[in-house]
Amino acid sequence: MPAPSVPPRPAQLWLAVFLPFACGYFLSYLYRVVNAVIAPDLVADIGLDASDLGLLTSTYFLTFAAFQLPLGVLLDRYGPRRVEALLLLFAAAGAWVFATSESLSGLILGRALIGFGVSACLMAAFKAFVLWFPSTRLPQVNGFQMAAGGLGALSATRPVEFALGFTDWRGVFTVLALLTLGVALLIYFVVPERASPRQEVTLGDQVRGIGRVFTSPLFWRIAPWTVMSQASFLSIQGLWSGPWLRDVGGFDRPAVATLLAAVSVAMIAGFVALGTLAQRSGRPLRVAEFGVLTFIGVQLLLVIGWADLAWPLWLLFGFFGTVGILPYAVLSQRFPPELAGRVNTGLNLLVFVCAFAGQWAMGAVIDLWPVVDGHYAQEGYRAAFGMMLALQVVATAWYFSSGRDRATERANGG
Repeated sequence: MPAPSVPPRPAQLWLAVFLPFACGYFLSYLYRVVNAVIAPDLVADIGLDASDLGLLTSTYFLTFAAFQLPLGVLLDRYGPRRVEALLLLFAAAGAWVFATSESLSGLILGRALIGFGVSACLMAAFKAFVLWFPSTRLPQVNGFQMAAGGLGALSATRPVEFALGFTDWRGVFTVLALLTLGVALLIYFVVPERASPRQEVTLGDQVRGIGRVFTSPLFWRIAPWTVMSQASFLSIQGLWSGPWLRDVGGFDRPAVATLLAAVSVAMIAGFVALGTLAQRSGRPLRVAEFGVLTFIGVQLLLVIGWADLAWPLWLLFGFFGTVGILPYAVLSQRFPPELAGRVNTGLNLLVFVCAFAGQWAMGAVIDLWPVVDGHYAQEGYRAAFGMMLALQVVATAWYFSSGRDRATERANGG
């Protein structure tokens, strides 16, 4: 049974288009963040060190990134509904493999399948929104989509900690496998197809479209800046925030889960508030510039190790860490609609490759210092967080030194 082909009325867009894709991204972000809470269980049950933990968790980003370029072609050729529904079946299988694995290699395989399976959850939504929503609403709609991811991150904190009182991490992933299967069916049977004139586009044309994106001067002025901001946010929030709060902040496990839940709420607020501000101001890159500079300042204080200010600093981290999503809407509007999938997936490829490398490298850096009574050294966190901060500073300097031409000013609304 195919999805309905009759376009929904404007009032139905949120239910028929936004909500199903939001459910997919909810699960994608839950998978992305949940290891920050279950890390102590994985370490105890499987016997992982910091480098193993970083590799395991970051494998999600590697397979996610590896599929981004073909994903862009598939989204533009076959549409977001069919592509995401199929891929989520792989995510469901990955969650089951993860839940039943007894070794690091098995966990890595499950995590890899999950990353591959949820690789379309954001980009398919962005593609669908370009097809269905007015361009002036895209920053706001994208912001609400990211807020759905924030709810997923929130669900990976205190709710998962609560669930661990009744089951173990294996039970949590078994439930996630079933939920993922359900969302795949929801997207396939509820999301409508966008009626559009049929065009014969060859694979060569599709590949040349990728080349058009990656040879765009505007793309390369903006990409390094937003990539490093997003990659650092994902690397830290998805894993190392929890251990930092335990080892540097001195929080016990329930307190870690509580603060991570608050960070997720701040992230939701950031997605909605910054997306709305970008839309209403008409200057999304100006909003992003302010947000990224503030985000860098917050991380500098975390590198210093101001544990007494853990609550406000991590709330600000969650709020301003979301700002890197704004350039996605800017770039997708600077290219023809038929290239929207490849623009967003091209940017996403860079983000998740860097997130994989960053999350794994942070674990390797932390491992350079000895573990004392099951706790990683504060100096290791300082070096690892400082490494990511330095890369953001370099990328931001590149953006401000090379992006002040007329094309960028037009993207800024200036």
